[in-house]
Amino acid sequence: MTLPISMSNRTYNEMWGDAQGELNNLLTQELAEQVHPERDRVVFFQCLVTLYVRYVRIFRQLEVAFDQIVHPQKRKVIRAVLDGVMGRVLELKNEMVEKEFSEYHYMDDVIQDLKLTPADIEIPIPRYFRSEQQKVLQDREKMLSNALQLMGGVERTTALEVHPLNFEEAIKLIQVSERARQGRLRAEFMRDIQKDGERQRRTKDRVLGTAAITRAAVSIQKVWKGYQQRKKTKKEREEEMIFLGMALDSVHSQPCFSLNAAQANEACRRHRQNQYEEDFQDAVIATADQLREVEGPDMKETMKDQIRQWFIECHDATGNFPDYPEAEDGGSALIFSDKTPQQLIDELADKEEEDIKKPKVKDEKKDKGKKNAEQEEEPGLTMMPSAFLTDLDISQKTFSAIWQKRNESKNFSQRHEVELIKEEKRKELEAEIRLQVDELMRQELANWKLAMNKDKGGKTKGAKKKKGSKSGKKKKRDKDLTADRSIQSVYQELVEQGLLKQAEAIHLEDYLGDYSYLGTTLRQTDIEPMPSLSDVRQVLALYAVLPLGSQAVHEKAPLVKAILLAGPAGVGKKMLVHAICQETGANLFDLSPHNLAGKYPGKTGLQLMLHMVFKVARLMQPSVVWIGDAEKMFYKKVPKEEKELDPKRLKKDLPKILKTIKGGDRILIVGTTQEPFNADIKSLCKVYSKVVLIPRPDYASRYVMWKQIIMKNGGEVTKMLDLSSLAKISDGYTQSHMVQVVQSVLTDRRIQQLSKRPLTASEFVKPLAKTDPVFQDEEEAFKNWYAKTPQGRKRAKAAAGKDGEEEAPLKGDKVANKK
Repeated sequence: MTLPISMSNRTYNEMWGDAQGELNNLLTQELAEQVHPERDRVVFFQCLVTLYVRYVRIFRQLEVAFDQIVHPQKRKVIRAVLDGVMGRVLELKNEMVEKEFSEYHYMDDVIQDLKLTPADIEIPIPRYFRSEQQKVLQDREKMLSNALQLMGGVERTTALEVHPLNFEEAIKLIQVSERARQGRLRAEFMRDIQKDGERQRRTKDRVLGTAAITRAAVSIQKVWKGYQQRKKTKKEREEEMIFLGMALDSVHSQPCFSLNAAQANEACRRHRQNQYEEDFQDAVIATADQLREVEGPDMKETMKDQIRQWFIECHDATGNFPDYPEAEDGGSALIFSDKTPQQLIDELADKEEEDIKKPKVKDEKKDKGKKNAEQEEEPGLTMMPSAFLTDLDISQKTFSAIWQKRNESKNFSQRHEVELIKEEKRKELEAEIRLQVDELMRQELANWKLAMNKDKGGKTKGAKKKKGSKSGKKKKRDKDLTADRSIQSVYQELVEQGLLKQAEAIHLEDYLGDYSYLGTTLRQTDIEPMPSLSDVRQVLALYAVLPLGSQAVHEKAPLVKAILLAGPAGVGKKMLVHAICQETGANLFDLSPHNLAGKYPGKTGLQLMLHMVFKVARLMQPSVVWIGDAEKMFYKKVPKEEKELDPKRLKKDLPKILKTIKGGDRILIVGTTQEPFNADIKSLCKVYSKVVLIPRPDYASRYVMWKQIIMKNGGEVTKMLDLSSLAKISDGYTQSHMVQVVQSVLTDRRIQQLSKRPLTASEFVKPLAKTDPVFQDEEEAFKNWYAKTPQGRKRAKAAAGKDGEEEAPLKGDKVANKK
């Protein structure tokens, strides 16, 4: 058992090393490209796409390594790199959106050049999003289930208040049902007897000659021999396909023992990670206490002696004792830099002068920058400053200095290393002791100065008053309307009111869809392709799942506060909302207009409701606020039948709440709409910065979906089922339509008959024909509506050869409104 574990440790360590090597090459390339701007937009975008694909590959490798490496100190380093790479992927995605003016990008040519498959650039969902907060999620789920049980108990008592049947009524009901069942069986049995009798009478009446018997025998032989030959040909064809490697043998379709063993080994490694992490935390506490007791006193005395020596050297060089560096400047850490006492004194004096002159210098720089911008033309396209490259560079240096060439032959079990803990804790202990020593030595320096001034007979100089920053007006803090209540009671009330709901157990990978293989080709011919469902899944992973799952990524990555999912009914908008919550462990708040009807009436009630929702969302983040039928909030004119719902209640307050969401708040507002045409597009797009258009499934996605949905509902996909034809004739039908059709066909009785009568495509055609598809006109209406959004107009201008970054769209809005 120990040998496979050792081999797997080496495998994942090599995977980590390869990812770090590729990352080092990328960091070198990015720093070089920032120096040389690119004038050609197409070339610049190709560089962006290449970087994006390479970073995604590193992301996938690091995610697997972090999930399986058991060494706690390595995992700490990998985690920092993984968060940095995730953030850089999000930054590059934002860059591509800004340069191509589209939320969807097609990378067929880059994937082909790098010899990759579409699966290689699929955005993975890090498993630590849920594993690291497993206890929190369990407590939250328990709290939610208790609240739902209390509500269910109340509803159950009211639901059971019905008149029960007495014994005679129950017997009579059973007798009626049983007699009806027997009558149906008897009628069917008599029909079969009657048909059999008629068939026998026709046979007796007909006189068969020798020729007729011969023809009958020949017909039977033809049918039987044809059946035998077709069966033989089919078997030979299958054997040939297996021989050519184009089909799998039936042996391989069974659960593989090696695969099951590998999955069990992965689960075992995750369990070992928790054990090693606990041992590591215990060792960190024990090592810190040991260093504080053993090395702390000597470290403290050594610092005091060095600082006193510095006092003496400064006095000998200048005739006066120096000013002690402030804690904000580093305290005594400045003393131990490679500088002479006089240089240090001059540096402190220059810093004070710079603080006084700083505002003037800033203003001069601004004026010069404006003049240069007006005089000089833009030199070329460059990437926006990154918030993650510095962290990645530091992590890369840490890997190179500590882990790249480290000999771990003696650390067979991959447990923590005490020497590394000591090195880290020594630095922390030194910083802790330095603060204590600085306080003591400041007082000692003041005493030395006092003694020197007394000897000279001069007046003691008062300590310099530190220039405090001008106190501006204090910001008004929002009044806590539920200050006297616990967070549990507020949570309970939101559940009771139906504003906080339990997310369904749906993962993002359950949103089926294939890659768009013609995207690049269509764009090269000036045709804007409709995105595939795989593209939609990737965009949601980037904009919603990754930032919500990692606090470090959310704080520094481009901030996305609100996303609007627009598409026809049945394309999976609500499913995606639940998938986001499930992947990140987020709370799900439902602020849809129909869900708010009659709840918390009046202005004060609305303020209280929003306060409670976003208070719980912040304290128990990550959180997703779902607004179904988002267009109703921005109605140009509310229909009469919906006036009682008051769908525009949140129109004024929602933009104000969006302004309060900062980088540290892992809160995402997700709106869904199937009729965005009814809303004021300008107001709608001000709230939702990202608009994700979800189309009806294309042929490739439908092919994948039919297969997976049939198998998920208990069906079997055989040669008799022509999936290609089924995907072709189901053009225009959504995921919801397909699920309904499959569930109507695959009844319990039909599933039992699969061994004798395999499924055929014709069985699904009849129920499919009874439902109305999404017609081409409706899809065109969505495309035309999206073309009017800010991003759609930028894309249209870029396609027309104009600069999409101009401010002309705002003027266009005014002109359109006047018309």
